[in-house]
This record gives sequence, structure tokens and C-alpha cells, in this order.
Amino acid sequence: MDGSGARACEVVEAGGRATHALAMTDAVLAEAKLEREQVECLAIGIGPGSYTGIRSAISLAQGWSLAREVYLLGISSVECLAAQAQRGGLTGRVDVVVDAQRGEFYLAAYELTAESRREIAPLRIVSREDVAASEQAGAKLIGPDIGQWFPEARLLFPRAATLGELATGRTDFVAGENLAPIYLRETSFVKAPPPRVQF
Repeated sequence: MDGSGARACEVVEAGGRATHALAMTDAVLAEAKLEREQVECLAIGIGPGSYTGIRSAISLAQGWSLAREVYLLGISSVECLAAQAQRGGLTGRVDVVVDAQRGEFYLAAYELTAESRREIAPLRIVSREDVAASEQAGAKLIGPDIGQWFPEARLLFPRAATLGELATGRTDFVAGENLAPIYLRETSFVKAPPPRVQF
């Protein structure tokens, strides 16, 4: 964000893992006719979503904040998707669904009207059967890459422009070291056994 009143600009990249984040950043700044030094705040999508993509965005923001004094905001992807659905004219109960792998899904429910957007069930991990039951109960499903499981769902992907709009006016900034992805699963690991000593 920038206090100059510059118009919103967005670069869309669909190249998957070959994304060049700094080149995209330079492209959007050029389109907005801004220099890097004019950036005052970075809004970062913190998921849920692509683990690699989210970690890359957070790393870029942390590096930027070390080089220059900028504010950082972490914004949920599901909040972004709910805002896009609202702007697209969806009303009533809308369930935001994101593939969580392992046969599970991230799910958050919103009540949308033309004037308001209210979270009615917080983000959680559920089974495919839970999502199907919610759809059968009348919820409209939205989300990225969920058509293979839920053919009636509306496919939506988080947009940088919506993220920027959600960030406008917010003041819940975080320090770079506290910027973290939304990850609902408990972290578990198995400690490797010590190496065997050869005699």
C-alpha cells in the first residue's frame, strides 16, 4: 500500500512452482508507477494453501522488512475468498473449502449479504463427508481446485487485489519474525536415531 492514492494493480501468474516473485513485484510496481522505496506496507496471504507458495511469500516479506522499514500484515486466504464471493454477488451461507491433503479439507463458513460478511464457523479441518453434508444442507461451496470432489462448487482463487483491499485501513501489523502461515495440524516428527558407530 502507498499513501499516494495510486490505483490498484495486479499481475496474475499461473506458472506454478516456476513463479518469479521479484519479477512479478517489479511488474506490478511498474504498472502502478511506484518505486520499491514508496512501499509502506506488505499484505501477505498466510494460507491455508500451497505450503511452498505461502512460505516463499512470507520469506520475501521478511527479507523486504529487514532491508526497509515496512509494515507487515498477514491475511487469511479464506477471508480473501469470502470477500471475493461477496463481491461476486454470492449471498447466504457460503463455505470456503481448501484442499488440506490426506483426504481432508480446510473449511470456514460465512454469512454473506450485499452489505456484510460475517464468519459463522471458524476455520477447521474436516472430512470430505463433512463438506458434502454442509453442501446438502444448503451451503454454497467456493474454493480453489475443489471441483474434482465437489462439481457444483464455484472455483475461486485468492487474488492479490482483494488481499490489498482487505489490508486497507487495518492496523494489526506483525513483526517479520512473527509472520507465520496458518497451519491447523499439530506438528509431529520422529527423531532420527543416533548414527551407528562402526568398529
